[in-house]
Amino acid sequence: MMSNLLRPGLFLLLALASVVVVAGCSGGDDENTKVLYVGGIPDQDLSLLEARFENLADYLSEELGLTVEYLPSIDYAAVVTGFKQGDIHLGWYGGLTGVQARLQVPGAVAIAQRPRDAEFHSVFVSNPSLGLKELADVAGHSLTFGSESSTSGHLMPRSFLKDAGVDVGQDLDGPPSYSGSHDTTWKLVESGAFEVGALNEAVWDARVASGDVDVSKVDVFYRTPPYFDYHWVARGDLDEEFGEGTLERLTQALLGIDASKGPVEADIAEAFQTDGFIATSNENYQAIEDVAVDLGIIER
Repeated sequence: MMSNLLRPGLFLLLALASVVVVAGCSGGDDENTKVLYVGGIPDQDLSLLEARFENLADYLSEELGLTVEYLPSIDYAAVVTGFKQGDIHLGWYGGLTGVQARLQVPGAVAIAQRPRDAEFHSVFVSNPSLGLKELADVAGHSLTFGSESSTSGHLMPRSFLKDAGVDVGQDLDGPPSYSGSHDTTWKLVESGAFEVGALNEAVWDARVASGDVDVSKVDVFYRTPPYFDYHWVARGDLDEEFGEGTLERLTQALLGIDASKGPVEADIAEAFQTDGFIATSNENYQAIEDVAVDLGIIER
């Protein structure tokens, strides 16, 4: 069971409402009108996410011979709730949200991840002038995480801080903040609003490479040990809903994405900051579940 689930984001609710209206007008009982919905946690700027998932939906539609559409959300918990309710059939989750989604949907399976997600890292950033070197140095400073539901922006950074002897409830300069996204986290530190931020290494590395970050004002002082993170989770009833073999064909379509095959797949792979996906399993995320239980985020 998951505790303290946030209310679904308004964006998702409005999107779902429009789906109901369209289905009602078009005779949704027709097998040909069924839509396989893809969702993903809003961990970056929304404009980047829209391009990422709409390109993927077009690719999957072609590969599966089904209508596949992206259902956007501005809230992490809404993507978990949508999966639970059957409004999202395939979700791109971080480690924590993937575990939360699977625990609420019997038969749900983790099917694919990027190679880097087998050894993912968070980064802690600060103004270099502060001279921070280790996690223990975070004590006494203001800190912003990303979303409360983020694995790389909250769960694992908080766990590593705990291991370093830093109690975020008592040892910081004020209570921790939750920015809502990785991009917002580093921007808050760059602006001086917070002294320390914790975020996803992939987002950070991409923004530095693109020249978006002023590293004279914000830079990495600590990179965490590795852990499993982002992955695709599919509902276990896809074959029943869309026809025998759908889950396997969907899995193979994702695993078949290869940046070297051409511009379409290259664009999708680039949007997910990878060259392709590899197979994964529910068991790979047991450690994430254990950490979440230890921190009181998930109840067993």
